[in-house]
Amino acid sequence: MFDGEPDGTTPIDLDEAQDLIPTHLHTRDELNSWEQANILTAAEWVRKATAPALNEVTIRSLHRRMFDETWGWAGRYRTSDKTIGVFWADIPVEVKKFVDDGLYWIDNESFSISEAALRLHHRLVVIHPFVNGNGRHARLWCDLLLSQNGGTPFQWRAQELDQEGDARARYIAALRHADGGDFAPLLELFLSRE
Repeated sequence: MFDGEPDGTTPIDLDEAQDLIPTHLHTRDELNSWEQANILTAAEWVRKATAPALNEVTIRSLHRRMFDETWGWAGRYRTSDKTIGVFWADIPVEVKKFVDDGLYWIDNESFSISEAALRLHHRLVVIHPFVNGNGRHARLWCDLLLSQNGGTPFQWRAQELDQEGDARARYIAALRHADGGDFAPLLELFLSRE
């Protein structure tokens, strides 16, 4: 749809692209700026939110708040397969398991809240419930989880993670290590910033 997609970006199908709300956007930079303004509004909501992070409705609601001025499918689970993510029809079940596991980890202190948040962040990216914006959504959702559980939101440096460069390459590499069960690079990348 737009040229210059960074590595790790989920391509948007042509039928999904038809749901772009602002029709005046023509470049990736214009889309990024528009989405960022939408996301900043959602970030304000996260700072005040009382809805529990580990809740399927909250997960969808946050995505909707992040992209409702940009995409008609904001907050709705994807209905097609992507190069990443679980089979689209399995998304509701996988999100339910995600929520249940997260509640168990926190209730039983299976990990520190920071490590639990990063492991859940990775898992949400792996599920890839939405057409697009999954990484940005998982990071903002992670901030909500941390703030509700006595943790400090990570210094994600979102601008660096959303564009080509060394920070994004390290982030994608750490996620890929976690795909194989090795969480050390992801933990080192973000826990060293605390």
